[in-house]
Amino acid sequence: MRMTAVRFRLACLALLTSTGLCLAATPAALAQDDPQFRGEYSDWRVFTRNTDAGMSCYALSRPTDSTPRAHEHGSVYFLVASWQSGAVEEQPSLLVGYDLRPTSPPQVRVGSDRFDMFADGQEGFLDDLDEEDDLIRAMRRGSVMRVTATTLDGVATAYEFSLSGVTAALERAETLCN
Repeated sequence: MRMTAVRFRLACLALLTSTGLCLAATPAALAQDDPQFRGEYSDWRVFTRNTDAGMSCYALSRPTDSTPRAHEHGSVYFLVASWQSGAVEEQPSLLVGYDLRPTSPPQVRVGSDRFDMFADGQEGFLDDLDEEDDLIRAMRRGSVMRVTATTLDGVATAYEFSLSGVTAALERAETLCN
C-alpha cells in the first residue's frame, strides 16, 4: 500500500509547495500560480491552484491546540487535497514544521476511530489508502480530530483540530474541482 501512497505524496508535495507553505519557489513563479483563496468555513479554508497538470483543490485547517506547549512545532496543517484530473481525490495528510520519526508514525483519531499514518519527512499520509474514505466520513461526522506524532528527536507531540466547517469546506473543494 505504501508505494501507492508515495505516488500520491508527490502530487500532494507539489500542492503544498505551491501554497507557499514551502518557500522554494521564486516570487515571480509564485505570482504565476498563486493559490486562490476560495472560502472559509468555520475552522477550515479552501484554496485552488492552477498547474500544468490541471487544477488542484484543497481544504486545510490549523490545530486549535498543540502540545507540548514548550516545543517549537513550526507550521502545522491537516489538509484534504483533490485534483481536477481525478489523480487524487480527498487525500488527507498532515504537514508539520519538523521531521517526523519514521518508527513512530502519526496516528489520527476521530471519536473512537483510529487511523495509522506513515511518516515521510515532515508529512504524514494514511498507511492504508483504503481507509481514506473512512477517515473523511469520520471527519464529516465528528467534532474534533486528534493527531499524535513524534519528532525525529523523540518528542511526543499532539494536535487537536476542530472539524467545524469541514463538511462545507470539502463540498466546496469538490465543487471547484469537478
